[in-house]
Amino acid sequence: MAVRPAPWHRVGAPKQAPRLSGTRGPCHNEGMRRAIGFVIVALALALPLPADAPMTRLRIEVRNHRGKPVERASVVVRFVEGRSPAKLGKKVITHWELRTNQEGVVKVPPIPQGKILIQVIAKGYQTFGQTFEMAEEEKTVEIKLNPPQPQYSAHQ
Repeated sequence: MAVRPAPWHRVGAPKQAPRLSGTRGPCHNEGMRRAIGFVIVALALALPLPADAPMTRLRIEVRNHRGKPVERASVVVRFVEGRSPAKLGKKVITHWELRTNQEGVVKVPPIPQGKILIQVIAKGYQTFGQTFEMAEEEKTVEIKLNPPQPQYSAHQ
């Protein structure tokens, strides 16, 4: 007795699996699909969203070695380490370049908590750079700038 191929494997016919008897097309139960979609959306809305990164409002006071304010000093503030910058998202700024006012003060917009690098550059003073750990909502950092060191020369 010869074996005949299944009817869906005929020459020229598309190769598809046979339908089971009693089944309908792919859209036979549209109501069930909508109910499942509604449940999925409801669950997604019920789950808590990830909390925003804790932020610090930073105030930096720049003074010279005699305690007088240094105005127009360039202050660079950079988020270095803590919550991943990728997880913070593109809307959270993690780098600022600012100048002090006449009182030697600069107020930095909210910055993510963690390790923050502060650099201060002012004419007639040594450049300052240090990393600070920020864990509070508000913090004031006092920075003292020193006068420049005398130049060293091997020819004197």
